[in-house]
Amino acid sequence: MAETEFELFNNQLLQQVVGAGNAHISIIEEALNVEIETIGNHIRIKGEEESCRDAKEAIEAIYSKVSRGISVGEQEVRAAVRMNKGDISKDKKADMNNIVLKTKKRHIYPRSQTQAQYIMEMMNNELVFGLGPAGTGKTYLAVALAVSMMLEGLIDKIILSRPAVEAGENLGFLPGDLKEKVDPYLRPLYDALYEMLPTEQVDKKLAIGEIEIAPLAFMRGRTLSNAFIILDEAQNTTPMQMKMFLTRLGENSRMVVNGDLSQIDLPRGNVSGLKDALSTLHNIKGISAVTFNADDVVRHGLVAKIVRAYEQKNKEEHDRNQD
Repeated sequence: MAETEFELFNNQLLQQVVGAGNAHISIIEEALNVEIETIGNHIRIKGEEESCRDAKEAIEAIYSKVSRGISVGEQEVRAAVRMNKGDISKDKKADMNNIVLKTKKRHIYPRSQTQAQYIMEMMNNELVFGLGPAGTGKTYLAVALAVSMMLEGLIDKIILSRPAVEAGENLGFLPGDLKEKVDPYLRPLYDALYEMLPTEQVDKKLAIGEIEIAPLAFMRGRTLSNAFIILDEAQNTTPMQMKMFLTRLGENSRMVVNGDLSQIDLPRGNVSGLKDALSTLHNIKGISAVTFNADDVVRHGLVAKIVRAYEQKNKEEHDRNQD
């Protein structure tokens, strides 16, 4: 057992750090299997050496946020634990904790180390693949960075796309005009935008074409310059569709391709364009891939448990097939 002691110097902020009834401290204790005692602004942590260090850095990260006027609740505390857990340098943790994407309606912070890595890769590369299960923030963070860059004047246009219905995009038998047919499949992209920009601004930018949300087929034959381009549900593209999409990249543009290779809805025997692209492009400079897992799920806590259960089931089935 190890023991760590330190002080938080602003007593006025202490209650925000520890939470009502020490709720925030209890979350950290449970997550890291440590005991935390607070006496005034003095904090003592007992547990395994690495866990004590992680708990101290999580508390310091929470303190840093409330010192900057950032509201901290249960989700932010759990995020602080995820962000400051493990054997990485304190400087790198500090860099990750300082990432912020500024939009009109809210400031958005990474809630896991993988999310922080993903944001940094999107900032530093022209093409990034985000891989992993639902609820890990892949699309949400890509849209947030796109909105942030547009507000800073770094890009002129945001283009959001995904395969409609399935890779073949057979929309003809659905009722309504084309917009009515495809909108239900693009709804998650609209939802993300409306969380980051006022409704009237989203509607205006959609009307004048500064933001475009369209099914994948609409990308054919175009060159997309000065734009941030996001392809969602990319596991349901064919290799030909994926090649078509990737070759739309123009000058001063950035492209993010997101998908979950465990959720391929293509007809049996068809190769996923996402899987094909990863194997084809993995050695090209300027292209990066970030893989999320159940630990990065930031939705309801039960979602992470569901994802882990399916991952375990898939692993067991794979092992049986190998035998």
